[in-house]
Amino acid sequence: MTERIEQHSGVTPYRRCEAGTQPASLCEAYRSSVRRAPSQPLIYLPHTLSEVTGPIYGHGEIGETDNDLTRQHAGEPLGERIIVTGRLMDSNGRPVPRALIEVWQANSAGRYVHAADQHPAPLDPNFTGSGRTLTDENGAYRFVTIKPGPYPWLNHYNAWRPAHIHFSIFGRAFVSRLITQMYFPGDPLFAFDPIYQSIPDEKARQRMISRFDLETTQPQWATGYRFDIVLRGPEATPFET
Repeated sequence: MTERIEQHSGVTPYRRCEAGTQPASLCEAYRSSVRRAPSQPLIYLPHTLSEVTGPIYGHGEIGETDNDLTRQHAGEPLGERIIVTGRLMDSNGRPVPRALIEVWQANSAGRYVHAADQHPAPLDPNFTGSGRTLTDENGAYRFVTIKPGPYPWLNHYNAWRPAHIHFSIFGRAFVSRLITQMYFPGDPLFAFDPIYQSIPDEKARQRMISRFDLETTQPQWATGYRFDIVLRGPEATPFET
């Protein structure tokens, strides 16, 4: 099918993800997916120039503290300071430079700065929980932030989300925005989280877990975690559908 599309249109399409490596549209344990999942089989449309090329995001100015979520307010935020680094790569392991990466997360108490989040955990006046940066020529990125706490949600009785950071990656076309979640190693909530468990392939789930990185850790200041993001191919990071 891919070869026929390429011959017909002259456009090299993106390779489809391997079965089982991405979240299913319908996961009955994840209640909101039951309401929003398609009720009919999906129709795959051929990729055209509008899908694989287009205006490039990320040429706007990035502020000095956009990638340091601990310096965006007058005071120091509460919680464990961490450094998150990694590389953005394509299916062949090549770096993806000048890509815009955005992050958002809960604070150390597990609460978002959002009107919809009203559970009884404290807000931190010195932590908003959002940032952005551009990858460098080697596809590398770096964020300084606070380790988020787990939080309750209303999916089922006594439901708690594992600690995580949301990542949004903008590509070179309007439709090529990908969103994933970065988790922390050894979280006991993995086994009880239907969002994490919605990905059938265990190896694919593991690719969403960061690893502690002593080289990134700065003595007496912050622990370090590494989270590489692979856009496509058999080792692709799982992304939200």
